[in-house]
Amino acid sequence: MFISWNRLMRLALHPLALAQCGRLGGAVPRPAPRLLIPGTRTLFSDTGVWEKDYRTETRRKVEQWWHPRIMEQWRRDTKKFYVLSMFPYPSGRLHMGHVRVYTISDTIGHFQRMRGHQVLNPMGWDAFGLPAENAAIERGLDPEEWTKSNIQAMREQLDSLGLCFNWDREVTTCLPDYYRWTQYLFVKLFKAGLAYQKEAVVNWDPVDQTVLADEQVDENGRSWRSGALVEQKLLRQWFIKTTNYAKPLLDALSDLPEWYGVKAMQANWIGDCTGCYFDFSLKVNSEETGETLAAHTSSPEAVFGAAYLAILPSHRLLHGTSSVRSALEKHFQPGRDSLTEVTARNLLTGHEIPLVISQKEAFDGHLDTVIGELSVCVGMHFVLIYLSSYILLLFTGLSREQAFHSITQKAREQKVGGHLTSSKLRDWLISRQRYWGTPIPVVHCGSCGPVAVPEEELPVTLPKLPSLTGKGASPLEAAHDWVSCRCPRCKGPARRETDTMDTFVDSAWYYFRYTDPHNPDRPFERPLADHWLPVDVYIGGKEHAVMHLYYARFLSHFCRDQGLVAHREPFRKLLVQGLIKGQTFRLADSGQYVKREDIDFTGEEPVPLGGGRLEVTWEKMSKSKHNGLDPQEVVQQYGIDTVRLYILYAAPPEQDILWNAKTDALPGVLRWQSRLWQLVTKLRGARQLGDVPNPSLLKKKEQTEARKIWDNKNYAIEQVTAHFTGDFLFNAAISRLMGLTNTLTSATVRVVQHSAEFEEALATLVLMTAPMAPHLTSELWAGLCQVKNPLSPLLSRGGDVLQQPWPTVDPEYLEVPDFVELAIRINNKVCGTVTVPRQMSQDAEQVQRLVLESQLGQELLGERSIKRAILSPRTALINFLIDE
Repeated sequence: MFISWNRLMRLALHPLALAQCGRLGGAVPRPAPRLLIPGTRTLFSDTGVWEKDYRTETRRKVEQWWHPRIMEQWRRDTKKFYVLSMFPYPSGRLHMGHVRVYTISDTIGHFQRMRGHQVLNPMGWDAFGLPAENAAIERGLDPEEWTKSNIQAMREQLDSLGLCFNWDREVTTCLPDYYRWTQYLFVKLFKAGLAYQKEAVVNWDPVDQTVLADEQVDENGRSWRSGALVEQKLLRQWFIKTTNYAKPLLDALSDLPEWYGVKAMQANWIGDCTGCYFDFSLKVNSEETGETLAAHTSSPEAVFGAAYLAILPSHRLLHGTSSVRSALEKHFQPGRDSLTEVTARNLLTGHEIPLVISQKEAFDGHLDTVIGELSVCVGMHFVLIYLSSYILLLFTGLSREQAFHSITQKAREQKVGGHLTSSKLRDWLISRQRYWGTPIPVVHCGSCGPVAVPEEELPVTLPKLPSLTGKGASPLEAAHDWVSCRCPRCKGPARRETDTMDTFVDSAWYYFRYTDPHNPDRPFERPLADHWLPVDVYIGGKEHAVMHLYYARFLSHFCRDQGLVAHREPFRKLLVQGLIKGQTFRLADSGQYVKREDIDFTGEEPVPLGGGRLEVTWEKMSKSKHNGLDPQEVVQQYGIDTVRLYILYAAPPEQDILWNAKTDALPGVLRWQSRLWQLVTKLRGARQLGDVPNPSLLKKKEQTEARKIWDNKNYAIEQVTAHFTGDFLFNAAISRLMGLTNTLTSATVRVVQHSAEFEEALATLVLMTAPMAPHLTSELWAGLCQVKNPLSPLLSRGGDVLQQPWPTVDPEYLEVPDFVELAIRINNKVCGTVTVPRQMSQDAEQVQRLVLESQLGQELLGERSIKRAILSPRTALINFLIDE
């Protein structure tokens, strides 16, 4: 068997073969990162003095120093973790939504590396599509030039944000080395009978001059992109038969973890898969016409009792170029069922039945062709009314369920239908009448019909066009030399297909290509795809819940059936992130959006400078609404780490963020960074007092305080790790770390100076903050590693903060009793004790709730007004301050 040299080398570089040499992070090995060890010169040692305060200038120095170093710190281990964020369209500018999704993926990536995983966190560009083509038309440019310049600008922006992507795996969907394999997968679909062309009444966008899939039309009948009212047109289009996979896609949802409501949205979109299609050939006067028709039935087991085929008056057969159109029209009588001279032969049963034009304007769901059945139930058995010895032999006496499964299975085996689907689901319409997209690799031959371009002749590249107009027929029609070709089968004259593919085809498989992005021989090697897939965490907007995620799942199922990969489902966990919204101001009378500089904010309510009344709302950031933010300007003002922490702390990932720099979230994370800096300053100062640290010098009360710090550290490790691996509530993780910060801030000087517990807790705090604020913590870690006379081995390991292992709970902590006795004080007076779970004893809100629910709490505090409850960070004590 011949194996190409490229393939041989790729198999030789299989992850399992490379595990010993540690080169798994990318296709090209990089030099080993420079390790920071105690004594290495860092930012503060330029002057020999640790800056006591974390000021704006300090922050800038820290980020400038650590930015290039963090980008080089890529651990290369054998245990994989694939974190994927939805790749962007290269518009030329990042927006805050991009910053949010990529901050989340970067944070997860850093965390998983610290846990010892080899992390794949790739980035690429969803680069085909209408925006680039429209921009090129407006500016008289080549869309390829426009797209590539935008990619360069956005990549520089991403780098400036300190985001650590596997850039050596970058993919760009508009490059031939990518769309060659999009075409390859289309050819696979075509040969499997899943890509087909037919006349259909389709959604036409009159502004963008192209066809839209049903999913791209909103509930008001408007285009998802242009907003234009969609028209109905009859055109010959390419479809992918996703309905054949409806039941597997629906059933597979039950094996996935909860996806923030997306699973329910997908299930609702697919519908109940209780029926199926059967294929029929059409005849006129007993002569075959060459027309085939797929008709739906909700009772597949009754297909042998089919009495007629019914189509709607709007059906393509009555309006297109069908060979049976004239035969149908002569019998059509609006307002009543019309029996025609056209008959339909069931390709499974051979049974021939009449074709009827229904008086109805619509059938259930999106159906336009249905089977009318005749059947009866006799006793416990299902009997089909069709006098055929073959049918009676096979199916008489079967239960309804047995007949159902037997018939649908036989239809699938003969490839004449039988795939369970719903009445509401349609096949995926992928034809687009525009230039800037993947060419559909089909030629049309007068003798052979549509013929797929041979795989060895791919890619079919886009021709260069002198100009684009965006109006009329597909722009590719103008490329006469490109359109005219030879049929691959008979070598006769033929014409290339001039429709291009919907960009959702490009993005339906990009997660595969990231696993083997430079492969010149195939879309990806199976061993590499099987190693990385499924994606462990997929991050993106909920607006892609139906279209992109459905198409990607479909193509993954198809690739599994083709033997290309081992997994059916491409994504294990889905993390959807909400929008970042800005405040908008609109004139109440006209609805016109107003810029902030044209508003007077001096009064109680904002008013436009030109007079009138304003409507104030929060909406998705947009230039047209004058409520957008330039990420680079925000970073310049607040710093990379501050923006990262704000995004993670302001709300759980799936909720929207209302961007307001004056809210508590942004000042809160600014203060927290300063407090972290002060803690390192505090430890460094305590160790410079002259005394060598000696834990035996601690008195009993101080030992109790140190034990409390130890408890709080372990509790924080438990909680933060759970948030990073389970619910992804980074805001809750930051809150827990802020709690540990409070505990350490209140520590007495002798505990700081002489306890290993304080030192280890501070080191742990810095380590757990590192994935979220890598620049600040890199500098803090450097400062910790140079503390005099360290008590903890954590500070003697060497290496930068992101190269440290993630903290784990001390085994002794797991053996501690599950409950603690908590002393209760009211206005500083001891009033008794309450037993609370140990794991909740560090959480002020939980402790307050448990105390108030206890019998003692109800007796002493049930009717009292509580002004404040203070949970001691050092001892098991809570003090309630109440009105006397």
